[in-house]
Amino acid sequence: MADSPDAEKRSIDPEVEKALPAPLADAIRRGSVPEDILKHSHDADEALKAFASHDGQVLQLDEATNKRLLRKIDWNLMPIMCVVYGLNYLDKTSISYASVMGIKKDIGLVGDNYQWLGSMFYFGYIAWEYPTNRLLQRLPLGKYSSFNVIMWGATLACFAAVSNFAGAVAVRFFLGVFEAAVTPGFALLTSQWYTKAEQGTRVGIWFSFNGWAQIFGGLVAYAISKGTTQHPASLAGWKIVFLFIGLLTSTIGVIFFVVVPDSQLNARWLSKGDRILAIERVRINQQGIGNKHFKMYQLREALIDPLTWAFVFYALVADIPN
Repeated sequence: MADSPDAEKRSIDPEVEKALPAPLADAIRRGSVPEDILKHSHDADEALKAFASHDGQVLQLDEATNKRLLRKIDWNLMPIMCVVYGLNYLDKTSISYASVMGIKKDIGLVGDNYQWLGSMFYFGYIAWEYPTNRLLQRLPLGKYSSFNVIMWGATLACFAAVSNFAGAVAVRFFLGVFEAAVTPGFALLTSQWYTKAEQGTRVGIWFSFNGWAQIFGGLVAYAISKGTTQHPASLAGWKIVFLFIGLLTSTIGVIFFVVVPDSQLNARWLSKGDRILAIERVRINQQGIGNKHFKMYQLREALIDPLTWAFVFYALVADIPN
């Protein structure tokens, strides 16, 4: 006899059931879980599968262990994230240094050409923002993020070969395309590795490197401008600026690829036991670490959450000066 629809509805993947809290598993079997959530009960994320392999073993995370893990996570993630986010700002604003070093004359910018180059970055950024967010969800987070860092560095370095307005437009557009992944990607990384109480401080730290990048970029541009003035080179000063910053960014992108994992489960700098504990410590967030499937009910929840619209308003207001 075929199973009834109710019996099918109450079924749970055995591997998933091992990792579920007993009350939730009982609720699913009784049919008291909403249908839109129940239909995804077989779609466990990587964290749930990892806990299922422990056969119901209770994990103890004391305060000392939590602090030790947090220190290790900070030392391995925060420095590289800060440097990359600083370069993200520096790379898109490096054209302002080039503008006072002769690029307008050398590539024949006239009228409002320069203003269009400033806007072209954001055309690429906006056009690719939604696709790159989907790719951040679907692809390995660390690898996809590092790919974008390497590519936007290489794109910026290509500016040294530009000889006309059309070439500059293409470089600025694709620079925006590759940089579109950095802010949402870093938001995902931060939420994946840190509890809600820890996230605000970490976001503030890596976001503050926008300011440090301005200081660093000004010093680099001044040094190159001064050097090429006193010791003329075969390359124009603005080309050296783009080459230096672009190649530096791509090099940092390779380091990012080595250091930053896709999730706690493949972090080279964590032992096998610590990987599970690193997931356990963010259980309080009530979120997974790597389900790659789109769920419509979660979108509906986000759209009716006032916090979502508060963040939208904040982003709009914060970006007006930009």
